[in-house]
Amino acid sequence: MCGIVGAIAQRPIAGILIEGLRRLEYRGYDSAGLAVLEPQTHTLRCLKTVGKVQALSDAEKAAPALGNIGIAHTRWATHGKPEQRNAHPQESSASIAVVHNGIIENFQELKNELCADGYEFVSDTDTEVAAHLIHKIWQQQQTDFFGCVRQAIARLSGAYGLAVINSEQPDTIIAARSGSPIVIGVGIGENFIASDPSALGQVTDRFIYLEEGDIAAVTRDSITIYNAERPVKREVQRLHLDNDEVLKGHYRHYMQKEIFEQPEVIKNTLQGRLSKTQVLEQSFGVAAQEFLDRTKSVQMVACGTSYHACMVAKFWIESIAGIPCQVDVASEFRYRKVLVPPDCLFVTISQSGETADTLAALRYAKTLGYGGFLAVCNVANSSLVRESDFTLLTFAGREIGVASTKAFTTQLTVLALLTLALAKRGGLSAEQEKQYVRDLNQLPAIISDTLALDEDIKQLSNDFDEKHHALFLGRGIEYPVAKEGALKLKEISYIHAEAYPAGELKHGPLALVDADMPVVVVAPNNELLEKLKSNLQEVSARGGQLYVFADREAGLQNNPGLKLLNVPHCSKFLEPIVYTIPLQLLAYHVAVQRGTDVDRPRNLAKSVTVE
Repeated sequence: MCGIVGAIAQRPIAGILIEGLRRLEYRGYDSAGLAVLEPQTHTLRCLKTVGKVQALSDAEKAAPALGNIGIAHTRWATHGKPEQRNAHPQESSASIAVVHNGIIENFQELKNELCADGYEFVSDTDTEVAAHLIHKIWQQQQTDFFGCVRQAIARLSGAYGLAVINSEQPDTIIAARSGSPIVIGVGIGENFIASDPSALGQVTDRFIYLEEGDIAAVTRDSITIYNAERPVKREVQRLHLDNDEVLKGHYRHYMQKEIFEQPEVIKNTLQGRLSKTQVLEQSFGVAAQEFLDRTKSVQMVACGTSYHACMVAKFWIESIAGIPCQVDVASEFRYRKVLVPPDCLFVTISQSGETADTLAALRYAKTLGYGGFLAVCNVANSSLVRESDFTLLTFAGREIGVASTKAFTTQLTVLALLTLALAKRGGLSAEQEKQYVRDLNQLPAIISDTLALDEDIKQLSNDFDEKHHALFLGRGIEYPVAKEGALKLKEISYIHAEAYPAGELKHGPLALVDADMPVVVVAPNNELLEKLKSNLQEVSARGGQLYVFADREAGLQNNPGLKLLNVPHCSKFLEPIVYTIPLQLLAYHVAVQRGTDVDRPRNLAKSVTVE
């Protein structure tokens, strides 16, 4: 959530830093600050404010910061409350300034060491540890600032992206990446750094993306990058940022573009929230731990696609975290009598954060005595976020297609993180957590492999061109995935589609099955597969045509009544997210075949702001 901007130039850079922070406001934050090296006094000028970037801008206008090198930050509180002393940059001895995204897991150990060395801490942040540690090493060496920072970050555990300036080395910004993104903006006689290239669209269109473990020394005229002990070269890429999110590029529709963005946005959603072995729940915000510690059950409410995300999360929370979870459609929740169990966390989910029914459910829930209110949302300054106790933002970026795709999978990604955080309080072992985290770290690559099915699914979609109805089947945690697949097909192709638990076939839907009723089946290789195969036989015996998305190890084969697409193997934990992808592609290609308005289907709106 936090944002980093830095600049080194021959002109005053305070305005560049503040504009960069404005461009990162969408990420969410509660304080902002900048540090600029004053050219006349060769001292650091640090300004920090609580609240909006505008407050920082007003403070800078009242007392202009005139330096040519500086760093800036928007902070979402993790360690320490949203207070001026906890805002970034954090300083050491008025000579070292650091801005930092992510979590330093071993900060307490380092803090104890630095206190013993005589360093005094003025903030509650883990970032101040990095500032003092760099200063300590610099005082011992006084020669190689780049080397000092490298030596310091070698002692940091966790996920971080950071930038450092030193009043005694006034021509260099040091930037480093470990689990949290950093880019370098390339100029002419000036260079920049940021956590997101969108922050620098006003000054450059050329960027270098630091890779994991990179550390860079950035001056006005040079960029030096090391990974481990060796210098490396990173490609300079040209981006047209101001139009990047609203242009389809080489894609035919926004929906298609957004489907293919999912590996990247899931990666963005995970960054800074996972180490190699555990969920960094400090990244959930300073208020989160208090609420999660006392949570004994969960109530979720949402609408449409977000409701399907809740249904998946119910399976995860009850099976992995071991606590009860209830799920309600938001538009129905406030029209029934609700019994609230003790210490129940109320979770709302919305892409826009302005969904009228979900907001109304939240406001009603606040009258009922819930233990806390969590929003899962894609828009940092939305009503849902402002009215909740704490927030887990999805970093899906702007979603233009009305039928939600990447917003849904990033919601599931965030809910998986929430599940693990709750499970740690219920006895999840370190080894179990490590395996779940390993799975999540592999998720973007598995999604990329799944998208390779696109051409095969396009061919399959021809079979749906003249159809008017379709059934979707799934068992267990795949039932809400089937519901999401049916919703996508009906939203954009206008084919009437319904989803059922596969075991319910004989309780009514089987009467609909004939040669004109395609039956789409989600079939991962899990403990319900054999029962699902029996359901497939029931369809085949009635002359139905099956379209099965199955694990390669499921033992299914193509035959005249069954068309099979093999989905890349993944852990059981990831199956709901991975199996969503082919259903999105199927809906998309069927809609294209039928010539509908894929991005703006009739009668629907992107954000439903009325009941």
